[in-house]
Amino acid sequence: MSSIRRGRGALLSAGVALTLLAACTSETGSATTTPTSGPGSSSASGAELTRSESLTVITHDSFALSDEVKRQFESDTGMTVTYVAPGDAGSMVNQLILTKDAPLGDVVFGIDNTFAGRIVTAGVLSPYAEASLPASAEPLTAQTQDLLTPIDFGDVCVNADRTWFADRGLKVPVTLDDLADPAYRDLLVVQNPASSSPGLAFLAATVGAKGEDGYLAYWKRLADNGVKVAKGWTEAYTGDFSGSSGKGPRPLVVSYATSPAFEVDEGASESRTIALLDTCFRQVEYAGVLKGSQNEWGAQRFIDYLLTKGVQSEIPEQMYMYPVDTEVDLPRDWVRFAPLAPKPITVPPAIISAQRERWIKDWTATVLR
Repeated sequence: MSSIRRGRGALLSAGVALTLLAACTSETGSATTTPTSGPGSSSASGAELTRSESLTVITHDSFALSDEVKRQFESDTGMTVTYVAPGDAGSMVNQLILTKDAPLGDVVFGIDNTFAGRIVTAGVLSPYAEASLPASAEPLTAQTQDLLTPIDFGDVCVNADRTWFADRGLKVPVTLDDLADPAYRDLLVVQNPASSSPGLAFLAATVGAKGEDGYLAYWKRLADNGVKVAKGWTEAYTGDFSGSSGKGPRPLVVSYATSPAFEVDEGASESRTIALLDTCFRQVEYAGVLKGSQNEWGAQRFIDYLLTKGVQSEIPEQMYMYPVDTEVDLPRDWVRFAPLAPKPITVPPAIISAQRERWIKDWTATVLR
């Protein structure tokens, strides 16, 4: 996950605050090396690890953990941690590739399965395969699991403003095909897949549902039906969507299955919004060590920390994703308002990696004509 992006008003302020606090670069202590002895003390190649008194974490702009949890990591390791958020997950990946010869930091969180192949091919990451994954995370590991460690997951889905539809006596759409129906003209806003993680996830969903031979025809129907394209999740959800704090004009938006859990008025028995579970794409977010890191030891320790119960238990409330450790208790309201899609649309990461650029190019020519 991940940018952010997810249907949750409180996250916007947290993401903005994080961006303001983070600098694009940070001062680091002099780097040292750590002998390759003991679990997790070496890279896959057996080389000694660099080590510093400071650690720079690159994230998307929806990364959020409580100050208490962040301070605990610093206390446990003796490191000073700086969090840098260049933007949505897509923007973050672009920045990491552009700066791979002079990396912005030491460790990255928020690369998802739609961008995983690109970041791996670009040679941005260093191997780290010694993190202690819970058994429930094994199905979510990337094909190159020595480079990427799964931390959380969720479903990218179209969300609908129930109140908007009820006030107009219009049935809430259910399927992807419904979205192209003239009854829903000018009601949907999506994100540009070239710059947005949920935008790319939704594009992949349409490929998975309609096939290589049919997805562009489907997008032409959406374009003819007045779909609006926003740069990223924040612009779409808080600016164009009518069901969020932004109160925009469009009642349909690409967001997350968890978003409705954060659009429930106090004392209400139902959320103001609903996720269309037949439109969902399963997204997984990973962490990895940046090649050229001045603190490889700290980067590995940070990945380990993201998998601890303390952090995993914060992910639902702080980042609005499902933790990879399924033994962690979920917020009570998620059962009612944030269920996962029973049959999410999936596309193998290898296919996404091989076809992503062509999909985006053809999508751009079809939709942004």
